[in-house]
Amino acid sequence: MKPSTSRLFVANLVIASVLLLSLFMTSSALADSSGLATFSSVPADPGFPEGIVVYGNHVYVSGPARFGTAGTGPSAIQVYNRKTGTLQSTIYVAGEALAFEHALSNIAVDGDGRIYALSTQLGLIRFTKVDGTYVQDSYGSPLPDLPTCGAVPGGPCAPTFPSFIDFPPIPNDIVFDANGSAYVTDSLQATIFRYAPGGGTPEIWFQSPLFQGGGFIPFGTNGIRLSPMRDYAYVVVSTSAADPNLGTVYRLPLVDAPTAADLEVFHSYTAGELPDQLAFGADGEMYVTLALSNQISILAANGTELSRIQSEAGDSIPLDNPAGIAFDARTQSLLIANHALLSGNPAHFAVLQAFVGDAGDPLEEPFLP
Repeated sequence: MKPSTSRLFVANLVIASVLLLSLFMTSSALADSSGLATFSSVPADPGFPEGIVVYGNHVYVSGPARFGTAGTGPSAIQVYNRKTGTLQSTIYVAGEALAFEHALSNIAVDGDGRIYALSTQLGLIRFTKVDGTYVQDSYGSPLPDLPTCGAVPGGPCAPTFPSFIDFPPIPNDIVFDANGSAYVTDSLQATIFRYAPGGGTPEIWFQSPLFQGGGFIPFGTNGIRLSPMRDYAYVVVSTSAADPNLGTVYRLPLVDAPTAADLEVFHSYTAGELPDQLAFGADGEMYVTLALSNQISILAANGTELSRIQSEAGDSIPLDNPAGIAFDARTQSLLIANHALLSGNPAHFAVLQAFVGDAGDPLEEPFLP
């Protein structure tokens, strides 16, 4: 399907803003030494890795998470040996209309080791390993393109403004709960969607005008994870329409229908650092990637910032717009998808490893039909 004028406008806006924002990257006085190592490089084609998940003896990494993919090859998931970092195989996405924009953002796994990936074109797709190869099927429909609430009063809509711009859906991150529901963030429609166990059509779980991004990179709702006690969902909102330099980690009670009054601020980043993805440590500490300051922020269970991880001069590959993060419990380290979105430097496409002495809070891996 040919992209609409508003979709092209948004895509061009984001591409231009990425280039402009590269001029404003900063560092923080809270930074600590890194202890960073290179777990593995990521092939330049398709490059731009974002999603990462650890399961069994493998580490799965998805991409490309970028605009400007029209006319390029298919999206892919790289499969690495968890112990050695060796690239063992590549899973190519089938069925994309390659002449148009196509991308793969974040991924998850279920109790049977099946991989779930968010495709901007295809929706929520699933890969099952059969006789050494990965078989793809459709698990969930693409996110709907919601009209703005100001343009179409009544019915499902996106609480974004101005009302004359129809921002397209951008599926970003995914997390399962214990019952098998999948929560998916939409970065341009200020919405968290939920797929029922078994997939199908996503429904709106929660929306807020506070989830709308702004500025040069108007990404709002981004990373999402459940608290170790599974009583809250924590969501990263990377920028704010009211203040583009403001990035916020919010939390919502993990109930069937949270209300606006339930939304709480857990931590705010005020220096234009663009918080991206998050992961919980074993003791409840939160690790948040900061895409524009090239750091990882560590927050205490009360939301206070404890320290930051950043690169050192001797690191073979520096943190370059870090995105998805996942714990490797065996080595008590953090694995980081080095997105390198702003630099576009193929030498920086990598999975980096930070030894943090933390096994991490295990993600829910439900058994699904």
